[in-house]
Amino acid sequence: MGAVVGTLTMQTKQSRPSKDKVDDELEMTMVCHRPEGLDQLEAQTNFSKQELQVLYRGFKNECPSGVVNEETFKHIYAQFFPHGDASTYAHYLFNAFDTTNNGSIKFEEFVMGLSTLLRGTVREKLEWTFHLYDINRDGYINKEEMTEIVRAIYDMMGKYTYPALKGDVPKQHVDAFFQKMDKNKDGIVTLEEFITACQEDENMMRSMQLFENVM
Repeated sequence: MGAVVGTLTMQTKQSRPSKDKVDDELEMTMVCHRPEGLDQLEAQTNFSKQELQVLYRGFKNECPSGVVNEETFKHIYAQFFPHGDASTYAHYLFNAFDTTNNGSIKFEEFVMGLSTLLRGTVREKLEWTFHLYDINRDGYINKEEMTEIVRAIYDMMGKYTYPALKGDVPKQHVDAFFQKMDKNKDGIVTLEEFITACQEDENMMRSMQLFENVM
């Protein structure tokens, strides 16, 4: 996700110099969806008003209508992983940002998720990651769901993934994680099991942070 945000910021800086809040509010009336006021978003996120202005301009450059659908999201995301197939991971990531489950991501949803990923507490980041892995939204992660996400990440990284992949590495990765997370051996991982396991195991936490870098 950092790569996506980076390009939005770069395009924003290249497009024109910074203007004041009044101009940004006027811009917001020109699109199909008008975001919440900057003051409200500033209060709800860990971004300053100036940072929100930059993010909004970048978002509007990529998504002039003020919302992004899944196909557009996949197209943007695929540009940063030319050696692999990012479509499956982008699908799951899109669903995690689409908190209203209506098939589109509004600017508010985008910056709320981004705020958590970039500047949230360790627990907030782990909660967001758990939500990403909980594909069917039943409040638990099963081995199949975790395998789906991990395999999608490996597919996205492509043949240049380091270290080189041999055999069914995603399954091996998930088996090792699940053994540590599923404390009561009931076949599912709860939010608290997930957070506790990550906080207790430095290697697991590093792995989760690695996956976070591709969000």
